Amino acid sequence: MSSLSYQEVPPQELREKWFKSHLLGREVELKELYDMPQNELDLIMAETAELRSDPDNRDRNLGKYCTAGYFLELSKIIDRRRMLE
Repeated sequence: MSSLSYQEVPPQELREKWFKSHLLGREVELKELYDMPQNELDLIMAETAELRSDPDNRDRNLGKYCTAGYFLELSKIIDRRRMLE
């Protein structure tokens, strides 16, 4: 599996932005997605997709809802790139 190295992570994704994953049992920083094993990336995609699929989550915690969307979309991009390699 070829993944982007730390130096190839876009600068805007190097700032601290994290998602507290209950499935992984830890906080995940955005930049970690690039080097994350596929099974963990799959769990992040599932967990964030679940958060985004419930409109009530937006009303309860807009910040977490938006962060989940960002993590979900970036995870999907990384997943597609890996499949093409």
